[in-house]
Formats: sequence, C-alpha cells, structure tokens
Amino acid sequence: MTTPGNAVLGEENETSRWTKSQIFTLISAASLNFSSMVCYSILGPFFPKEIVQIGAKFMFVVGMLISGCCTILFGLLNLAPDGPIFISLCFIIRSIDGIGFAASITASFSILAATFPNNVATVLGSLEVFSGLGLTLGPPIGGYLYQLFGYQMPFILLGCLVLLMVPLNMCILPRCDGVASDSSFWKLILLPKVTLMCLIIFSISSCIGFLDPTISLFVIDKFKLNSGSVGLVFLAHALSYALSSPFLGCLSDKIPKTRKWFVLIGSWLIALSFLLLGPVPIFHIKSQLWLFVSMLVVIGFSLSLSGIPLFPEIINLAYENGFEEGLGTLGVVSGIFGAFWCLGSFVGPTMGGFLYDKLNFEWAAAIQGGFPFVFGTLLSMHFIVEVVRKRSYSGNDREEERKLISD
Repeated sequence: MTTPGNAVLGEENETSRWTKSQIFTLISAASLNFSSMVCYSILGPFFPKEIVQIGAKFMFVVGMLISGCCTILFGLLNLAPDGPIFISLCFIIRSIDGIGFAASITASFSILAATFPNNVATVLGSLEVFSGLGLTLGPPIGGYLYQLFGYQMPFILLGCLVLLMVPLNMCILPRCDGVASDSSFWKLILLPKVTLMCLIIFSISSCIGFLDPTISLFVIDKFKLNSGSVGLVFLAHALSYALSSPFLGCLSDKIPKTRKWFVLIGSWLIALSFLLLGPVPIFHIKSQLWLFVSMLVVIGFSLSLSGIPLFPEIINLAYENGFEEGLGTLGVVSGIFGAFWCLGSFVGPTMGGFLYDKLNFEWAAAIQGGFPFVFGTLLSMHFIVEVVRKRSYSGNDREEERKLISD
C-alpha cells in the first residue's frame, strides 16, 4: 500500500531524474562550449611562432576581426533552420571564434610584456579594472538590449564595437617584432615550478567560472532575493577584484620578492573563502547574507592577490632557465598562461553546475576551493625544497673554500 509520503517521494525521485532530452541538451551545450574552449587552449601555446613570423600587432588585429565577425554571426543564428544545421553552425562559429580569441589574447599579452618589460604586473593589474567593469556591466546591458530589441541586437552591437576597434588598434598599437625562441613551450611547461604555477592559473580561472552559474541559484534559493538584489551580490567579488588588482600589481613590480608569497597566500585565502562561502556544513555555521557577501569580497581580493603576479613570475622563470629575452619567449609564456586560464574557464562552470546539482552549493564550493589549496600547498613545498637545496649547496661551497684555504 502506498502512503502519501511514499507517493510524494516517488514524484521527487522522478522529477530529479533527467530525461533523455535533457541529457542530450546538456551534452550539446557542454560540447559547444568545449569546442570553442579547446580551440583556444590547444592553439594558444602554438601561436608564439606565428607572432614572430607575422608580427604580434597583425595577429592581434586579425584575432579581433575574427572575433567581431563571429559575434555578429552568432547573433544571426536564430535565422538558421532548426536541427542539425543549427547545431553545426553553432559548433563552427564558436570554434572559429576560439581561434580568433586565442590569437588576439596571446598577441595582447606579448605586446604588453614587450612594451612594459619592468611593469608587467602593474599593467595587467590596471587592465583587470576594465575586465571587472566588463563583467559587471555586461549582463545588465545585454539583458536590457535583449528586452528592448530581442536576441540579435546584443550580439550585433558588441560585434560591431569590436570591429570598430580594429582600425583604431591598427593606428595606435606599436609594431612588435622579434626573433623566434629556440626553446619550445614544452621545455618551459615541464619545469616543475612553472607546472605548479600553471595549475594555480587553472584553479583560479575555474574558481571564477564556478561562481557564475551557482551564485544566483544559491542566493535565490537560500536568501529569497529578487533579480535586482542578485545583480548587486555579483558586484561583491567583481568590484573587489577590479579595485585591488592595480595596487597588487604595482606592489608586485616594486618588490618582486613578494610575488611567490602573494601567490601562496592568495591560493590559501581562496580555499578558506570557499569553505566559508556556504559555509561547509562541518563548521556548523549558519548561512547568512552578510557572511556570503563578505566572502565574495575576500574571494575577489584573493583572486587578484594570487593571479596578478603569476604572469611576470613565469616570464622571469623562463629567462632564468635559458630562454631568450624577446617576443618569442613572451609569446610562449602568454600562450601557456592563456591556455590554462581558458581550460579552467571551461572546467569551473561545468563541474560547478554538476556538483551543485548532485550535492549542494556548500559542498560544491568546498570542493572547488580544494583546487587552489592543493596546488598552492604543492608550490609551497617546492619552494621549501629549493631553499633547503640552496642552503646545502652554499654549505658545501663554504666547506670547499675552507679546505682550500687550509691547504
């Protein structure tokens, strides 16, 4: 005999199960994002050779041109017939857009590092202000245009703005030529310290991506906020990241020895903030809106603290390990940096949405925070091993000098 409670439980189990249509839709959407991200993450490290051959400025402009055209075309996809044709066009346009994005971002990082060799972190930190503003203003502006003019207008307007910037950049960007580096990116990425820093880049990017699909769902369900208040919650980590980046970048350039400490402390702060974001049930702390917003502010600061010094630090490591100073090496570093960042941008929201659905936000955030904690701890252990080795080598050298003096 079925009781009302069992009937309700059966209905909940049925609703919690995904239908075949839902599963195929999810696979299609995930593979669409994957196609564009994999084009960027795979091609990014290979563009440094082209940077030297055709010039960083030319690659940057061509990448912008491709991205602008693809953005406009993506806005016109609603005119395509439904079914396989629509899906195929989505894959093709997103993949081409990924190639253009890889070219422009790799060239952009190389141009900045070549133009400001002694202030790389300061420049990157200053540019992150505009990245934060873009992430903050993009959703409300896009939503407003969508409500007024429909699906096509946000994409067409943004694509036209990108295309208008192409001739502007052709006029104002400096010409950056260089000699191709003999060392491949495999030689750089296989350096233990560089590998660990790349994993931290991946973890930072995945943490940012994790927040995008999960914050709104959590605050609406937990705190019963309206859509306007949800938008204000998003401002917490975006403004914190944007405002702290220039200061931390300047400090990183003024005192280069602080970079490794910034990376380590920032990674551990990210992990702690994600544990308290829910907070995780093992702490037995009641979830409150002020605590949630406070942790988002700390997360934004921590992401800047650990992320800004990584790019100039990897450049220094490349030079210390025999890479030639020039555009070729800068292209290798920027390609690797962009590849791992983009990989994290794909893994973060994908895994975050899956964990949120299977577990809950509290445990999903705790698991996500484990990535920067693990990679930061491994990097700290590597630093400790380095210090011990240096001390042992210096001790051996002193003993040899004493023996020579005594003889």
